[in-house]
Amino acid sequence: MRLRITQDLPGEKPIKKLAEIWSGLCLLLLFVPISVQAAPDCFVGSDWLAEHIDDPGLVVLEVRYYPHRYYTVGHIPGAVQVQRFKDLGDNFANPLMRFPSREAFQATLRRWGINDDSTIVLYDDANTALLSRLYYLLLLYGFNLDQVKVLDGGAVEWSAFEEMSKEPVTPRPGNVTLKPADKSMYVEWTDVYDDVVSRRAPNIVLLDARPHDMYTGKVIKHAIMGGHIPGAINVVSLDGTSAQHWKSDGELRELYAPVDLNKTIYVYCHDGFRMSLAWMQLRYLGAKNVRLYNGGWSHWGNRLTLPAVEGEKPYAGDYEL
Repeated sequence: MRLRITQDLPGEKPIKKLAEIWSGLCLLLLFVPISVQAAPDCFVGSDWLAEHIDDPGLVVLEVRYYPHRYYTVGHIPGAVQVQRFKDLGDNFANPLMRFPSREAFQATLRRWGINDDSTIVLYDDANTALLSRLYYLLLLYGFNLDQVKVLDGGAVEWSAFEEMSKEPVTPRPGNVTLKPADKSMYVEWTDVYDDVVSRRAPNIVLLDARPHDMYTGKVIKHAIMGGHIPGAINVVSLDGTSAQHWKSDGELRELYAPVDLNKTIYVYCHDGFRMSLAWMQLRYLGAKNVRLYNGGWSHWGNRLTLPAVEGEKPYAGDYEL
């Protein structure tokens, strides 16, 4: 038997040491939970958009919280401005943010240059809460969502790596043809009153997506009455986002833990945007039947004959009986 004597080459010990440390870190990561951002299939990054921005048939739509920033702060080159209240609601309804008619929304899409085969990229500066309304309306009227992308990180993500433009965009009119509204995607106040307030149907969950202080009635905005619809539970949809991104799958599931995803879910907010975000999040988590209250709290809370509950509980006072 021969004994073999080895000697490390110069610099070999530090390399071996680093390899040992790296192996240990890799082993440790197997047992450490990692928070991974939620990534719906429709989400794309700024690098994807930069690569495809000149593709024929691509239409980029910007929905800003303050619409004047399209001109003052700037927008992605070629992006068409969406004025969130005028373009995404019924301008002659009460409240304004009831869903626009098929004819009105179709005319708006055509003005933006959208055709039946267009690829649409949506972005905003509000954690996807604004663009979610537009995303919902596209599906409501039958546009193929496989052709719709969402810019992850929005205006902030793009401006960190690419230039913004202040030149307004006037596209060539499009010829998109929409379908009649899918009535299974929304409910009216009468449905909410019948199913939740009156019958308390066990297969229905009523979800209030507004800030918690508005749900309890501590803060009264966008309506005469404060509080919430009797029977509603509160999940603040924007709590599922951070820094213009969605939070991780695990954080979203924890946020919506009070909601039975197997039931029919009615969702409302005050102006139609937070509830649309909740609709997107719930669908991503696997809910099959999510319907928006057409008009939301801006409708219910301004009808003084309709009941409201203040405080932390879904039902309170006479509605607890």
